[in-house]
Amino acid sequence: MNDSPEPLPIDEVLPEILTALRGASRLVIAAPPGAGKTTKVPLALLDEDWTAGRKLLLLEPRRIAARMAAERMAATLGEKVGATVGLSTRIDRKVSKATRIEVITDGLFTRRLLNDPELGDVAGVLFDEFHERSLNADLGLALARDVQEGLRDDLRLIVMSATLDTEKVAGAFGAPVIESEGRMFPVETIYLGRDDRPVPQQMTAAIRRALKEQEGSILCFLPGQAEIRRTVEALGAPGDGVMVAPLYGGLSPKDQDLAVAPPPKGNRKVVIATDIAESSLTIEGVTVVIDAGLARVPEYDPSTGSQTLRTRRASVANIDQRRGRAGRTAPGTCYRLWDEPATRGLVASPTPEILIGDISGLMLSLAEWGVSDPTALPFLDPPPEGRVRAARQELEDVGALTDDGRLTEEGRRMASLPLPPALAAMVVRQDTPEDRALAAHIAVLLSEQGLGGRSTDLRARLAGFRRDQSPRANALRQQAARWSDKADPAPTDRAGALIAAALPARIARRQGEVGRFLMASGRAAWLDETDPLASEDWLAIGALTGSAARARITAAAPLSEEEALRLGRPETVDTATFQQESGSLKAERIKRIGAITLSRTPLPAPKGDAATAALTEAVRTQGLDLLPAYPVIAETLARAALAGADDKLNEDILRERLEEWLPPLLGTPPRLDRPQDGALRSALLALIPDWDLVQRIERDAPLSFTSPAGRKLPIDYLAEGGPRIEARVQEFYGLTEHPALARGHVPLTVSLTSPAGRPVAVTKDLSGFWAGGYRDMAKDMRGRYPKHDWPDDPSTARPHEGRTKARLGK
Repeated sequence: MNDSPEPLPIDEVLPEILTALRGASRLVIAAPPGAGKTTKVPLALLDEDWTAGRKLLLLEPRRIAARMAAERMAATLGEKVGATVGLSTRIDRKVSKATRIEVITDGLFTRRLLNDPELGDVAGVLFDEFHERSLNADLGLALARDVQEGLRDDLRLIVMSATLDTEKVAGAFGAPVIESEGRMFPVETIYLGRDDRPVPQQMTAAIRRALKEQEGSILCFLPGQAEIRRTVEALGAPGDGVMVAPLYGGLSPKDQDLAVAPPPKGNRKVVIATDIAESSLTIEGVTVVIDAGLARVPEYDPSTGSQTLRTRRASVANIDQRRGRAGRTAPGTCYRLWDEPATRGLVASPTPEILIGDISGLMLSLAEWGVSDPTALPFLDPPPEGRVRAARQELEDVGALTDDGRLTEEGRRMASLPLPPALAAMVVRQDTPEDRALAAHIAVLLSEQGLGGRSTDLRARLAGFRRDQSPRANALRQQAARWSDKADPAPTDRAGALIAAALPARIARRQGEVGRFLMASGRAAWLDETDPLASEDWLAIGALTGSAARARITAAAPLSEEEALRLGRPETVDTATFQQESGSLKAERIKRIGAITLSRTPLPAPKGDAATAALTEAVRTQGLDLLPAYPVIAETLARAALAGADDKLNEDILRERLEEWLPPLLGTPPRLDRPQDGALRSALLALIPDWDLVQRIERDAPLSFTSPAGRKLPIDYLAEGGPRIEARVQEFYGLTEHPALARGHVPLTVSLTSPAGRPVAVTKDLSGFWAGGYRDMAKDMRGRYPKHDWPDDPSTARPHEGRTKARLGK
């Protein structure tokens, strides 16, 4: 085997890596961008005894990184991709019987595991760029660990990362860590300050400044294609000898190679990239970085059941990696488009996609694996339970899972497609090959960026996709053809009907003004007023971006009203809503498609059980504070929390078990103001299954405190600063130990009042107050209330309820 002629920092630890993997089946390798881990480590492992006769799989989170890693390793060996080093992505496969290292995207690796759990021809799997914590990488690692622990104890698993919480990952992964220090030249950081102009304008100005002030090529980081396109357009031709090259996943391989290749001698290059250039790729000649400090991340919105890309502030780990790209080959400079103090407010590292993204695809894969509960697998970060429930429901809604979580035959066909479940459902649920072929083209457009042009109208995008003769478009059309038995697609004007039939939650109706729509899922969505689709009455929405409050439609197709009514599965429901202003119930018969109301018919106000159910639902939807007795609820929850029982009684539990405790309290006829304090407290505490725990709440967080004068003082658990009692100063005479709750761990706030009931002092240390602040207060009080008792030493005086000295004498 030939080695790369270029010495790289990873070379220094390669012997340690080889030794470690001879004796262990797991390893974590941490090395900064440019250290050489991606290409050097797999090649170094080829001659090891444990790899003999079997492959190594190198997993990459992005197609461009996979392709370039394969080409770089093949060039090192003096070969072409497809010989010793192979490549497998969704649109490109170059492997042969001679292939020993297969570079594969992490999504395809999951599919391969599901098809062949034993990985019989694989000696080891290397998870590259694991710090990106993509959903597929987390899933692939969990499944591979399951295989290793149950079927293949000889399978090597290697996690490689540019920046990594090595202690957490190595601990959860059960593996030693080998770190390469890398090679880093000094990088000067220049903060350009806050700027209210659009980001592309800020970036354009920063590029022009850097071209004047610095030498060498420039790497710019922007969150997405749209910002890159606008910046390239605004920058124009920046000067002689300066090349401008965009870089993102949707570009052709030729354009990607142009961005990564070194510029011709005597020229400089300005590469304007997404975060793909943070660590996955090495761009030669860069000594200047300009960072917008933003990242575009997929986030799932549980309220609408959809995922969109959101622009967020990048993490400290992200911006540090970007900065480091300027110092890989020589001293460099990093310009940041923000103020230095803003850096302190950034999160340390990006949130793993498994915690914030749509996990319906993950849950479908787990069902195919035979697992219904993700906690049964060794995930580094298990997905949140709420997301798990939502994903199961979505899969049931599209027919992929049965009610008990088993994979249906239709679900098995969905799982076989490299698509999100919703798009896979749109393909497999069509009745004719022609509709299935059109659905396959729609799914490709919605799952791949930059195909078919920029129009929001899917019909125009479909036409553009069919005209596109680029290798990428041809490969994707061939893939779509395999999903539909190579049938000719139906006419593009059926696009809206196909989306609506398979995904009725994406039906949307215009709400008055041009461009404003409401989806059946309940989500509001918008189009620019000038968009050709903005005046349509009905749409089937393919893709959205932006916040839940104002999501922007990026792909859609029109629907006729007839199609919307036929495909939207309208339902008629009788509803009763509580009118807070009048305190009454309003009943209606509503015909609707999800959240889209088609008609309303008034009905008589409900009575009896129907009224009780309506009031209960009003509390569920509008909040527990709709009840006049809500302060009693808040007090009870505060008492439970103080006694350490908030995991057994909290607002989430009260909402989940609303039908158990609220209806009996509403009385006959039912009213929201009927629950009495004592009955409400008893009903809430009855939800706690452990009677001893209830007793602990009553003991550690009682409703009242008995003052030294013998009077029960109510405890205000909702007071600012913690539980509080209030009484005249004289009621606490003789008390030397400050009153406390929770067996002395939580001191009560004591508010002391004058004989007239006005606050004069607040303390959490009575004995200290008697010895200090009391003297000044008593001096003032003696002048105002001379007939009352103000002893020199209140700690030994007889307590009373604030009677005058004359009455005390009697």
